[in-house]
Amino acid sequence: MKNKLAYALLMMLFAVASCSFTNKSFENDDKDKLLLDLITYVLEKGHYDPKTIDDDFSVEVFEDFINGLDPTKRYFLESDIKDFEQYKFQIDDQIKNTDITFFNAVYERLMLRMKDAKEIYKEVLEAPFDYSSKENIDMDYEKQTFVSSRSALKERWRKQLKYATLGNYDSKIKVDESDNKKKINLKEAEKEARVDTEETLDEFFDFVSDLERKDWFVQYINTIVEEFDPHTYYFAPEEKEKFDTRMSGKFEGIGARLQKKQDGVKIVEIISGGPVWRDRQIEVGDEIIKVGQHGEVPINIVEMRLDDAIKLIKGAKGTIVDLTMRKVDGTTEVISITRDVVEIEETFAKSANIIKGNEKFGIINLPQFYVSFDDYEGERNAASDVAKEVERLKEEGAEGLILDLRDNGGGSLKTVVEMAGLFIKNGPIVQVRSNDDQKEVHDDVDDRIQWDGPLVILVNELSASASEILAAAMQDYKRAVVIGSKQTFGKGTVQNVIPLDRIVRSNEHGDLGAIKLTTQKFYRINGGSTQLEGVKSDVVVPDKYSYIDLGERDQQNPLGWDKITPADYTPWDGHIDYESTIANSNKRMAKNPQIKLIEENAKWLKEQQSETVVSLNYIDYKEDEAKSIEKSKYFKTLSDYDSKLTFESLKYEESLFTKDSVLRQKRKRWHEDLVKDVYVEEAVNVLEDLKGNSLKAGKIASVKG
Repeated sequence: MKNKLAYALLMMLFAVASCSFTNKSFENDDKDKLLLDLITYVLEKGHYDPKTIDDDFSVEVFEDFINGLDPTKRYFLESDIKDFEQYKFQIDDQIKNTDITFFNAVYERLMLRMKDAKEIYKEVLEAPFDYSSKENIDMDYEKQTFVSSRSALKERWRKQLKYATLGNYDSKIKVDESDNKKKINLKEAEKEARVDTEETLDEFFDFVSDLERKDWFVQYINTIVEEFDPHTYYFAPEEKEKFDTRMSGKFEGIGARLQKKQDGVKIVEIISGGPVWRDRQIEVGDEIIKVGQHGEVPINIVEMRLDDAIKLIKGAKGTIVDLTMRKVDGTTEVISITRDVVEIEETFAKSANIIKGNEKFGIINLPQFYVSFDDYEGERNAASDVAKEVERLKEEGAEGLILDLRDNGGGSLKTVVEMAGLFIKNGPIVQVRSNDDQKEVHDDVDDRIQWDGPLVILVNELSASASEILAAAMQDYKRAVVIGSKQTFGKGTVQNVIPLDRIVRSNEHGDLGAIKLTTQKFYRINGGSTQLEGVKSDVVVPDKYSYIDLGERDQQNPLGWDKITPADYTPWDGHIDYESTIANSNKRMAKNPQIKLIEENAKWLKEQQSETVVSLNYIDYKEDEAKSIEKSKYFKTLSDYDSKLTFESLKYEESLFTKDSVLRQKRKRWHEDLVKDVYVEEAVNVLEDLKGNSLKAGKIASVKG
């Protein structure tokens, strides 16, 4: 469906645009204007919910472009912003008239200010920092204003560089402390720390100086594009090639999806089977603040565009990247990751038996809804693989089933519909609406039910897109109890990639790149969108991300939630009292000490992230670090939890272990993690309740009576 829609959209755009753009009289050096004209046209005609390009839009582009270029407010002066403000309400008109005066003015001034900044940081780093003085730095730059003079700008740089050097200074002292024969020389440590900071900045400014004007213009284009929604994005020609490679599954890197934040690059998704996933040291919510090629001076990426930061982070298989991470708990740590390709096998469904006393249950872990679009029937796909695992678990005597969709970022819609059909007789699974308000209902038309027993679905804040569709459908049918976070990720939109050069005839400008465009929206069968609100769990249990902004609501300019008419469906009638099962689970969770500790951890992490004022006094710094480390150790007891459940591989997998010792180790690691998993433990409790609360159980009891 997605490919058909992309083709239809492309044909529609081509039919109209071929007339519109062939008459444009752009000169060869006006590729930027052609690109601006073409992209705004595609957004207007093809986006699911196109924005009105007016004065309000102009103000948003104005603020976002300047903030994106100078997030820590250490380049532009107040006078620069006043100069730019003449364009604040004109950008919408400039866009319509393919006028790039605003961009040119900001770009030229930025180049000048970055040249000034290089002189300023050199001046600042010539003088020693006094770490015995009592002073703070406020890291909430959004609330700060641009300064009015060079001296004030230099003072802002001084505090920021003192903060950046404080960690280096501490590292030098720690090295001296570890060497009992070496006397700690604080002056030397401070000087060496400043030298390291200067080298890092030199590397950063050398990197920036290699950027061309077209690279900055792409950032301006994407500022305009991303006002429509966070998933609509323009790819320059070279970035489009990388996107295509990544979609083919052959891209080499660290295996994480990244998002630009004001003070670093945030990890928003860890890809199953990738290097970060295997290494287990980096978590969602951690931020990368420096990137170093192994053994080389790291580069600070706080000011860097996301695309440029990614260029430093990714690399060839087997090479090592050193990432300076600001962890979720506030501590800073350097983590070395060996780049590699994602192990495709680790994205596949896997299952295990759960033994509790005389009862046996099954769990299926699904990291993503994978599919081969080239050969859906011949290659592995998530729906057929889950069906096989369900059958195997049935054969081994499972009395209830857990489907684990935690951290599952989505994938193929077709596999979702087929997978949902394993658990219901037939009926609608999801509704999809296009920008022309046409509604399409995707049904399970197969009357067979592969699993009619108790079913629990586990989700968290990182369960997105296709995961939300499946969880929502099973919840609406009252077919499964959904256990997890207050809500899932909340991505209820569909994107298609449109190559721009196919739209323009007689293109003399070469490859124009492509735009990833939001074209559709998902809706539950009850009519509510999964956009923004996600799926609200039946049994809400806290996790470490409970109070941290994650998901679609943490993105910039997300599309809103809305409702359409519900589909025609009949809820599952296999349970006597669905609501009492949920109520019992909520009571157990409220009393569980492990859950209380998780809640305490989540609140502490929120406190750490909310603290923006940091001391630049070394003694205060060490005290704060010691408190964070102590608290972090306290919460590490969470991993000591023992559910007393037993997890075993299925018979077919046991037979594979004799030939594949690596697979044995992977499953052993997975089972060890499951034993410590309080959410899986509660899922088993719910399965027990459902088992005794089903029509099957009622019929058996009445026959015996």
